[in-house]
Amino acid sequence: MALSVKDRVFAAAEQISAERRPTVSTVRAAAGVSNADATRYLKEWVEEKQAAGGQVAAAPASVLEQAARLAGACWAEASTVANERHAATEAVWAQEKKDLGLEISELVADLDKVTGEKDAAVAELTARVTALETQAAEMTAQLEQARAAEQQASTAAADAAARVAAAEARAETLQNAHDALLQRIVPETPDKNDRDQKNQ
Repeated sequence: MALSVKDRVFAAAEQISAERRPTVSTVRAAAGVSNADATRYLKEWVEEKQAAGGQVAAAPASVLEQAARLAGACWAEASTVANERHAATEAVWAQEKKDLGLEISELVADLDKVTGEKDAAVAELTARVTALETQAAEMTAQLEQARAAEQQASTAAADAAARVAAAEARAETLQNAHDALLQRIVPETPDKNDRDQKNQ
């Protein structure tokens, strides 16, 4: 007896679903039907499978009661385990919070210490800079005074040299004049022949 088109599509879909999800093209090729038949009957096959999977027989009251007890026991056990884990986690968190608080306190203390040391170092360096600036200003003033004194000494030395040169020139002039005057005042010495003639 030949199978109908629907039966062939259903059989092909069952066979293919054992390995993978059946599609229109795979069912059409396996069943040897048209594309329209494969599409229509594959849709029916899928709907029947879904309907069959959704049908659940009503459970007896004793089974439901046992299931409720089991669910309650599981819930109680889960709650106990959850509470224990929560308590342990909270204890760990509290210890970590305490440790972190201590670490933060130590860091703040270290920061305060470093800040104090930095402020002291800055104050010391500022004082040194101020002292050096004052010393530099004093040395600059002294240098200016030394330069002014050197200039004055150079000017005075130049003036003295000029006066000495002038004095030497005047002295030389006076000496020349003195020598000239002496030459005019001292009588000439008589010639020896003149003295012999006078004696004869």
